[in-house]
Amino acid sequence: MTFAVTLPRLAWGDRSAPRRALLVHGLGSNGALMWRYGVALAEAGWRADAVDLRGHGTAPRALDYRIDAYAADIRQTRPDDAEQWDLVIAHSLGGAAATVVAAEDPGWTRRLVLVDPAIHLASRDREIVRESQERAFADPTTAAVRAEHPGWHPQDIELKALSAQQASAWAVEQTSLQNPAWDVRGAAARLTCPTHIIAADPAVYSIFSGALAEEVRQNPVVTMSVVAGAGHSPHRDKPEETIAALLAAVG
Repeated sequence: MTFAVTLPRLAWGDRSAPRRALLVHGLGSNGALMWRYGVALAEAGWRADAVDLRGHGTAPRALDYRIDAYAADIRQTRPDDAEQWDLVIAHSLGGAAATVVAAEDPGWTRRLVLVDPAIHLASRDREIVRESQERAFADPTTAAVRAEHPGWHPQDIELKALSAQQASAWAVEQTSLQNPAWDVRGAAARLTCPTHIIAADPAVYSIFSGALAEEVRQNPVVTMSVVAGAGHSPHRDKPEETIAALLAAVG
């Protein structure tokens, strides 16, 4: 039986801001790593809340790490004083979970932005993700992150190392094992809220491109932009361009 856990939050912006956003990170990360979006939205007059997903950061640990379990957690996450988010921004695994929630509960958010979302993972992508996570847990230090991503902002390097130290390696492993058919394309086809996908550059590495992107874009509420020169985490690889794409999408 799937049950929800209560997720810890970080926040940017004034509590009384008229527009409210939820930020959802990807596999092996934490809420703090969504800081680029939080800062940009706060500067634009929003209040942005980021959560640590189950098994990540300081969130509760559990046994169930199916996409539906991640979705159950964020579905019960609402603004303090409202029943609906004005915007949800979700990366990778978070994008898969947010897609499920938005499809099942149209009142959850008015708008959705998915960042290189894990809508469907083929075998090649699953292996690349597995190897990346293994490297992160094998050496969760700032030196290791800096060596792999020398162009990242110092805060992203620090927080990526911290996220590997905080996350449960078992939870990350189980997220792959418990989702043998990683596929939320059906949910993506049922989305009814305006949805913009900020995709990574396939020439670098993206898990949302080609035939998959074309299939998802058959839903008329879905639009898409690509951040040239950015890999799977465009907000860390090309932050200025990614934030520009976000602000253009949300108006």
